[in-house]
Amino acid sequence: MARPPRHRPAAVACAAHALPCRRQRAVGATRMTRSTVALFGYGRFGQAFATLLRQAGHAVRVVDPVASVPAELAAASPEQALAAAHWVVLAMPLRRMRAALLELRPLLHAQHRVIDVGSVKLQPQAWMDELLGPAIAHIGSHPLFGPLSLARGERPLRVVLCASAQHPQLPAAARALFEEIGCEVIERDAAAHDEAMAQTHALAFYIAKALVEMGIGDDLSMAPPSFLGLSNMLAAVRGDAGHLFAAIQQENPYAAAARERFIATLGTIHERLQRESDAGALAIPSPGQAGA
Repeated sequence: MARPPRHRPAAVACAAHALPCRRQRAVGATRMTRSTVALFGYGRFGQAFATLLRQAGHAVRVVDPVASVPAELAAASPEQALAAAHWVVLAMPLRRMRAALLELRPLLHAQHRVIDVGSVKLQPQAWMDELLGPAIAHIGSHPLFGPLSLARGERPLRVVLCASAQHPQLPAAARALFEEIGCEVIERDAAAHDEAMAQTHALAFYIAKALVEMGIGDDLSMAPPSFLGLSNMLAAVRGDAGHLFAAIQQENPYAAAARERFIATLGTIHERLQRESDAGALAIPSPGQAGA
């Protein structure tokens, strides 16, 4: 078995940079099951995803030069992780993905299928199209779950797949992979995904950030049922990906416009409350009714 190199590429680090750095240990050959997955990044989501894959019968080999990886999962090097891999999962922060792709590209070949699992899709797709091209199959994905939702047993799990025009056949295989771990699969193009996430995912984090900074939600002893939905949102954001707030806001190209529209709408509502007294005109429309 090859000895671990003295220096591993920094670009394949995961999000869990606060964890102590430990030398990864090589593991023996993993018995082939459904498929072998090389997982680059062992942060909070990477850990949860590895568990799901293993529960579904997939072999997982992990490379992360920063996080503490269990001995039974740790690969000594990217080369070792990729040796028998069918899927190559990119679970590092977006800001490190391009450098990671550049470092991994010489090690990839036609048997590999590369998939990223970030919450923004346009930029990763552009990088994979540029650096992997037609030679290496690749696809974007956004699992709509995290460690907290998994711990709560929330079901169904959902994932969005964003295919590259260079590899239109890959969604079928990616769909099968995610269905094996219990996911419902949604297929969208990368732009439609990012726009939808700006109006849901990014805005949820934006609202949660404002509530937290206002100190709202710390004491729920008198919170009415109408606030419980917001309380659940706060818990989900804090538990699953609160540390990703800046990335979710700054890396989605549609997020700024969504925030601006939200702020403008709040301003309009505030002005109407100041000058109008017609309760009917100010009422929140029921589902299916047009807004004011």
